Amino acid sequence: MRAKLKTAVLGATGYSGLELARLLLRHPHLDKPVLLRRQVETDACASLADVFPSLAGNGEYRLEPLSWTALKRQHVELLFLATPHEVSRALVPEAVAHGMRVIDLSGAWRLKRTEHRAVYGFQDGDSLATELNARAVYGLPELNADRIANATLVANPGCYATSVILALAPLLQAGVVDREHGIVSDSKSGVSGAGKEATSRTHFVSVADNFSAYSVFGHRHVGEILEQLQLNQDELIFTPHLLPIPRGILSTVYVHLRQKLEAAQVESCFRDFYAGKHWVRVFATPRLPQIQFSLRTNYCDLGFCLAEDGRRLVLISCVDNLLKGAAGQAVQNMNLMYGWKEDKGLQ
Repeated sequence: MRAKLKTAVLGATGYSGLELARLLLRHPHLDKPVLLRRQVETDACASLADVFPSLAGNGEYRLEPLSWTALKRQHVELLFLATPHEVSRALVPEAVAHGMRVIDLSGAWRLKRTEHRAVYGFQDGDSLATELNARAVYGLPELNADRIANATLVANPGCYATSVILALAPLLQAGVVDREHGIVSDSKSGVSGAGKEATSRTHFVSVADNFSAYSVFGHRHVGEILEQLQLNQDELIFTPHLLPIPRGILSTVYVHLRQKLEAAQVESCFRDFYAGKHWVRVFATPRLPQIQFSLRTNYCDLGFCLAEDGRRLVLISCVDNLLKGAAGQAVQNMNLMYGWKEDKGLQ
């Protein structure tokens, strides 16, 4: 029997990193993960319980400084990066050079097209970075399971992108969307999607009793949606909104259909596409997903309403931004990479 896999997590002090550490600690096929801290964190931050006191008394969560020599000595095979994109962009080539596989939760390696990557402002001209960018697999298991299984570098999708891509992929593949009419997605996220570092926009006094749009025509996840769905830029309008809740995403996607369809045909399109895909739940019309249904799970919940004319369709997609939109999906990708069932460690 194969020895348990040894993993490491850099960035466990963030919201997604904490969720990831919790999932890995209870995964039946893993040895206890190595929890790493970045150099900017002080030696006083010696345990994850120092950052999240709710963990105190529930075991040892020691944070070690990042050292490639130490990781090799501990036989780490898979490195998770829950770090800012510029940190991931710098570290992934080093990790791969040390023989590790990587699942990166940032946007550093998700985008193939130069015009889409421009939003991150990468200045690297390194040939290895270019090669890795070409080899990186977009880690959406429902679309790319076969490629993920053999990948060295998996680029975990963005949370908004996950919700929108999974809502649209079945219809676009079936060719029933009237793309000339355009697609509109209004997506709403809880505050944890903005990361742990507070800004003037995410402070309590700005968020409480409020609802606001942001990054209109400029959000970083737009490029992912366009590339994965093979859409042109003028075929999609995506507007993200900030909800006054801690976590969860609800995307409302508006499309026109090329021909009149019945509700049963639309539902069949989704059920056929996601047959055997454990982490997508399709709701029978007229029931619609809500954020609370998928909260603290790895599910993407999909539902729809079809207008009486059979041509106008509204899609509802819900995910937990910290799980299916981040840490849970990363574990789902790991399961594929090592030949385990996709629900392993996520139930």
